[in-house]
This record gives sequence, structure tokens and C-alpha cells, in this order.
Amino acid sequence: MSTPLFWRVLMAIDRGFVALTGKLEVSGDVPPELLGKPLLLASNHIGNLDPFVLIAACRKIGINPRFMLAGGLLDAPVMGPALKACGHLRVDRASANVGEAMHRAVEALQKGGDPIAVYPEGKITLDPGMWPERGKTGVARMALGGGIPVIPISQWGAHEAVYWGNLRVSGWRDFLPYLTSWLSAVRKRPTFKVHFGKPVELSDLSAETMGDARRAHERIMGAITEGLVPLRLDEPDVPKFHDPTRPTTGSSPWRPA
Repeated sequence: MSTPLFWRVLMAIDRGFVALTGKLEVSGDVPPELLGKPLLLASNHIGNLDPFVLIAACRKIGINPRFMLAGGLLDAPVMGPALKACGHLRVDRASANVGEAMHRAVEALQKGGDPIAVYPEGKITLDPGMWPERGKTGVARMALGGGIPVIPISQWGAHEAVYWGNLRVSGWRDFLPYLTSWLSAVRKRPTFKVHFGKPVELSDLSAETMGDARRAHERIMGAITEGLVPLRLDEPDVPKFHDPTRPTTGSSPWRPA
């Protein structure tokens, strides 16, 4: 499956936007033998800007990610049709059709082409230390069900560019936290760190064996956390950057001892 031209244009614009906002540092890579084959990219989720940073980092190493997106985004006027045209896939997390969405994603991956990027946590972490939250086994089930390799991706720094903001945006005032925090980032130039880890070892696990999806999920989250540690060596407990709009109601079972 080739990358739609419209998505290539948007990714080029995204790379300029990220360069305007801060400094991008990318480490690690995707093994050459996995390029052009079914591949899942599993990343931690630290803020509203990190999908843009992830796209820019992927482009820097020469891959074009597609995303699994909430149905609400794909149903939105203007933006929804544009996202569909880019080849992104739908998942309704609260729906009984999640399993069907996962099956469609596996089928899309098995056709080859671009990898699919997924956030196993399903939302921005609200852990006080911004370590990954527990997450769900969807990525693990796709990997085991389709025999698809998983590259763990660790991100740090994007949370400094755009505030967590509001759960609902109903008027222009609700956009102010996002705009003011972004303008501040343009002045301060935070560093966005993205690390591509080694493929997670899942060859000894099976989709048919009870408990293996959970075991695979734990390995994936453990690999993401392992890659995150060196990105934030000077912030091992809580982030130095304080976002006054972000709740700290979550908890991370993956936080290093």
C-alpha cells in the first residue's frame, strides 16, 4: 500500500511545524529488514503535541506512519474525510466493535506498506511522574494475531510545548491554553526526544494461549519505559515542566524502581 500524496504533503508541513516549535532529537532506528513489511509502532503518550513529534521523527528515519484514531476524529467535518484520505484507521474504544477494528488493522498491515502507530495507553498519561499508564492489550493482540513485529517508541519533551488543556472545547477561550503554551514553546525552544527501540521479543508467545496477550503487553510497555529512562535522566521522579491544566490522577505500574 503506497503512502497517499495528501498524507506526504501533510507530513512535510508537520516537520516544519515541529521544527518551528522546538528541537527534535531522534535516536535508534527501525531495522532495514522490517521496512516495507507489516510493523507496529507503540509509543508512550505524554501530550497533545507528541503525535506531531512522532510523525516528524518517523519522517527523519524514512518511514511514513499511519495511526489508529478514535472514531470521533474520523467523523468530524472536514478533518474526518482528510484523515481517512491519509489512510488512518478507525477504532471506537468504547464500542463492541474494537475486536473488528483490530482485525481490520491486522489485515491492512499484512498488505504491506506503511507501519501503524498506536498508543497502548489510549490517552495522555496522567501519572504524576508522567510515566506510562497501564494501557490495554490491543497492540499486543494485533502483534500476536498477525505475527507482526512491534517497535517500542519512547518520547520526552513534547509535553512542554502544548498544555493538556481542556476536556471539551466549546469556544475560543478554550483554545487559549493551547495557543499561549505553544507560543511560549516557540520562544523557549524545548527539546523533543524520540527513541526507537529494538523490536520487542514476542516469538515465544501465541494469540491462542491464555494470558499471552497480557504478557506481550507487559513486554511492550516495559520496553517503552526502558527507552524512556535515558531520555529523562535529570527528571527521574516528576517533570521539571509544570502544566497547570494537567490533572495528576493517573498511576503507572511501569515506573522504574
